Amino acid sequence: MINVALQKDRSIPPMEYLFVFAQSHKEFRVPELLSISELHGFTIGFDRYAGTLEEAVKRPFMILMLDKEEHAKILAQRCIMIKSVHEFYAEGASYEALHEQTRRARPQWEQYIPDTSFKFSVLGYNFTISQRRQREIIESFAYMDFLGKIDMKNPEVTLTVFEEYEKSRAPDGGLNKDGEFKQVYFGRLVADGTARALMGTFDVKKRQYFGNTSMEAEISLLMANQTLASPGKLIYDPFIGTGSMAYTTAYFGALVYGSDIDGRQMRGKDKTTGILRAAAQYGVASRIIDLCTFDVTNNPWRCGSFFDAIITDPPYGVRAGAKRLGRKKIREDRLQPASPRPNEPYIPPTKPYELSQLVTDLVQLARYLLRPGGRLVFFLPTVSDEYAPPDIHTILCEGMELVANSLQDFGSWGRRLITIRKTAHAEYLPPSFDSLRETEDRDTYVPAHKDFREKYFQGFKKDSER
Repeated sequence: MINVALQKDRSIPPMEYLFVFAQSHKEFRVPELLSISELHGFTIGFDRYAGTLEEAVKRPFMILMLDKEEHAKILAQRCIMIKSVHEFYAEGASYEALHEQTRRARPQWEQYIPDTSFKFSVLGYNFTISQRRQREIIESFAYMDFLGKIDMKNPEVTLTVFEEYEKSRAPDGGLNKDGEFKQVYFGRLVADGTARALMGTFDVKKRQYFGNTSMEAEISLLMANQTLASPGKLIYDPFIGTGSMAYTTAYFGALVYGSDIDGRQMRGKDKTTGILRAAAQYGVASRIIDLCTFDVTNNPWRCGSFFDAIITDPPYGVRAGAKRLGRKKIREDRLQPASPRPNEPYIPPTKPYELSQLVTDLVQLARYLLRPGGRLVFFLPTVSDEYAPPDIHTILCEGMELVANSLQDFGSWGRRLITIRKTAHAEYLPPSFDSLRETEDRDTYVPAHKDFREKYFQGFKKDSER
C-alpha cells in the first residue's frame, strides 16, 4: 500500500530527478523515500505517477520532483534502496525522442559546455551493451558540444544514458537484442547511493554476536529509516533478541533501549553482554542505554509518551515462538507442576503468546509509550492466500494511523513491514494486555496472521485439506 501527496504548486518550480533503484524489496522504496524526506523536512513530488505508482515501483527508474539538488544528495546518502540520483534531462522510447528532449533541456546543461571536465557512461538494465554500440551512443550526443576535457577518473560532470530492457529475455523467449530496449533515460549524476555500502558494514556473517533469529542487514537498515532514527531520538525494541535493529538505529544517532523476556538472547555466553559486544564492533555501544529482561505484558513502565519510536520484529513462531508469563491450561488427568525445592531459584512459567493477540497489544503499548508523532515499526507475517487489508486496519486503535504497509513476499506467505504513527496528543492508560477478550467483545473478524505458527507448520493448507 502506497499513499503519497502530489507536489503542490509553488512560485519556484521543482526540478525533476532520475532515481535509479536496487532491484530488491520494491514495495519498500517509496515509504523509505517519504520517511527520509519527512525526517529532513522536505517533500517529494510523484506527479508523473498519479494513479500508476503501484506499477511504477516495479521498474528500476523513477522520475521524481525535488525543490533542491541538496535534497537529492540527502536521499542518496541515507536511503538503502537508492543506487544513484541524476538530474533528469530526457527520456524516450527511441534515441530520436531522447535527443529531441535533450535539445529542449539545453538550459539545464549548457552551463557545463565551456570548461567543465566530463565523462559519458552508457548502462543497460537487464542487458549488457556492447562497447561498439556504447561508442555510437556517446557520439550521437556530439551536438551538446562540450569543450572541457574528458576525465574518466574524476570528472566534474558525469552524463549517463540508461537503457531499460523489460526482462532478461525477449518476449519470444530468446535473448534480448542490442538496441531493442523499452525506454532510454539521460541525465547528469548528482550522487551515488552511498547508504547501500552499510549492508556490508552490518552483514550478520561478520558480526561478533548473532543468533538464528538475527535480522539481515538490508532489512534492519530499512526498518531504522522507517523510525526516522537520528541524533537525539529515543527508540525502544521490546523484543530485542540479538539486537539487529538496535545497531542500525544507533548508527544513525538514536539512543536505544531494549528488552526481552529471554535474557539469554541478549547476554550470550561470554562475560560481556553479546549485544554490547556487537554494538562496540559498530562503534555504537555508548548509544545502547540499557538492556532489561522482562515480559512486555508485565512491564515496568509507569509513565508513557516518552519514546520517539518503537522498532521490533516480534517472534512469530517460525524460528522462535512468542512467550508471555503465565501457566498453560493443564488437563485434569495430567500431573500438576511440582513446587520448587527450597533454595532453588524460581523460574516463572510462560505460555504461548498468540500472534494476533501480540500485535494488538503491541499497537496499544505503542500508543501508551510513544510521543505524539512517534512511530511503531514492526514486521507482521501473513498467509498470502488469506491476507486482506482489514487484517491491518483491525489492529489499529484510536490515536494511531497507518503510514506504510510493504510486503516481503516468500510465496505462500510473506511478512509485511508495518509503520504506524501516533496522531493523538491525549494521554492514554497502559494497555490491559487482555486483547483476546477485547477482540472477542469487539468483532468476530479473523485476520490471516491469527495462529500463524500452526498454519506455517501445516504448510498453509486450507481447512478442507487439514
